[in-house]
Amino acid sequence: MDLGIRGRTAIVCASSQGLGRACAHALAEAGVSLFINGRNRTLLELTAEEIRRATGADVTPVIGDVSTVEGQEALLAACPSPDILINNNGGPPFRDFRELDRQAMLTGVTMNMVTPIELIQKVIEPMTKRGFGRIVNITSISVKMPIPGLDLSSAARAGLTAFVAGVARKVADKNVTINNLLPGNFDTQRLRNGFVASAKQSGKPESEMAARAMAAIPAKRFGTPAEFGQTCAFLCSVHAAYMTGQNILLDGGVYPAAF
Repeated sequence: MDLGIRGRTAIVCASSQGLGRACAHALAEAGVSLFINGRNRTLLELTAEEIRRATGADVTPVIGDVSTVEGQEALLAACPSPDILINNNGGPPFRDFRELDRQAMLTGVTMNMVTPIELIQKVIEPMTKRGFGRIVNITSISVKMPIPGLDLSSAARAGLTAFVAGVARKVADKNVTINNLLPGNFDTQRLRNGFVASAKQSGKPESEMAARAMAAIPAKRFGTPAEFGQTCAFLCSVHAAYMTGQNILLDGGVYPAAF
């Protein structure tokens, strides 16, 4: 399917690896020029080169922490007026809510709520003037269901979800859409690191931790980053112009609801 976005430009935050990278790769396959972002220069430049080789797309790596003013300024200096913005960022680590102090809470909210809002503020006016814009926020299944130890991440991402629900309706008539992707368990390094930590705590093999997690998923497997990336690319396409303000779950059926 031709997504109708060839020649567009996209900022993809935190995209040197994992789901952010998968989104960048899928957009590159659709003919989008990319501005990818990360904090590890070596990894970011390697990702940029691999996407270029695989897709032939124009890929510009922009080093920086997107949660900082400096990181955002660097991204927007490289791409002042993107057609597409993919908001993505790391989240707070697993931690019992009793252990969260004020600074930890402020940092978590900054990473997963304030940062994407700031970027939306900075790119949305040019999008409305052009009559085209696609914004996708990568949040989490934890917005809809509690995951012990991820209370701070859940709260910050839920706050972002509520914030953009109204914003999406204000710009829908300008062909600017804002949607959220809620991933469950995807086979990324972040997921695997979680199994390593669980294995150390329990004394059981990492493979057993992974097998237990898969058994709890109706699809009986983890999602692939490529599946996630292609869904993101579709939300950025001309075919998704009538879809806005939505929360799209990609979880293999974990969330048990009819609506």
